Amino acid sequence: MADTKIALLPDRGAVTIAGEDARTFLQGLVTNDMALIDKQPALYAGLLTPQGKILFDFFVVTMPEGFCLEVARSKAGELVERLKMYKLRSKVEILDASADYTVAAIWGGEYAPHGNGKPPLLFADPRLPGMGYREMTTLRSDWALGGETCDSATQDEYHAHRIGLGVPEGGRDYGFGDAFPHEALFDQLGGVSFKKGCFVGQEVVARMQHRGLARRRVVPVVAARALPDPGVPITAGSVEIGKLGSTAGNRGLADIRIDRVAEFKAKGESLRAGDVEVSVELPAWATFSLEAKPAGSPA
Repeated sequence: MADTKIALLPDRGAVTIAGEDARTFLQGLVTNDMALIDKQPALYAGLLTPQGKILFDFFVVTMPEGFCLEVARSKAGELVERLKMYKLRSKVEILDASADYTVAAIWGGEYAPHGNGKPPLLFADPRLPGMGYREMTTLRSDWALGGETCDSATQDEYHAHRIGLGVPEGGRDYGFGDAFPHEALFDQLGGVSFKKGCFVGQEVVARMQHRGLARRRVVPVVAARALPDPGVPITAGSVEIGKLGSTAGNRGLADIRIDRVAEFKAKGESLRAGDVEVSVELPAWATFSLEAKPAGSPA
């Protein structure tokens, strides 16, 4: 059996931005620095409200005619309309290209892209090395997943892999329009640049970074038995301090007030997701602790 797993992600779509102003157009909008696209195959980034809340999260991939944003399929049309709001006189063409691409996630080993029609967009997931690869390609009816070099996997298996690494996904682990980039771990997973200069919502994000104001975070939780359905409150005693997001068996991700975790732990109060006792297990790559830093301290 091959070590590499591949799973189709039918809930992922694509938006293309073509034209001579495509790079400068995106540079002034998205959270990450478009200059990095010259050094790596893809960027992880988002588009925020002026108040700094995440409206969309996506990968930015270079194409011959511009850039492709791999985004939640249900949000692709909305992203197109949002980008057009900022177009003004920029020489760009913005299209929902979800019908043109099939997205797959590949993890656990090496992988070579399929050749089927359009040149495939294959890139290492820029969030964590352990996340593997993403492939955006035209799916032919005779394209069989798996084979000698990789085994076919399900979308649920992909999410179990993602959850095991502690990587959040918008719409599953935090609500669009509700979370700041720090809360969704953009600062931990290379999704935001603090050096590029202005982008939509930049002032709020910079203030949170410099003042250490991220008291909420999406963090891994683990239990001794299967976790309940997503959306169940995370409580300590009678106090609700968060909400359960994605789950895979006894592991999950939860949007939690991390400062309250330390507070209730000191009181001897355990955390619960519904009627299941849980504990927070920060991933090894996390640079934050379960105690919020006071205002004025570095993030």
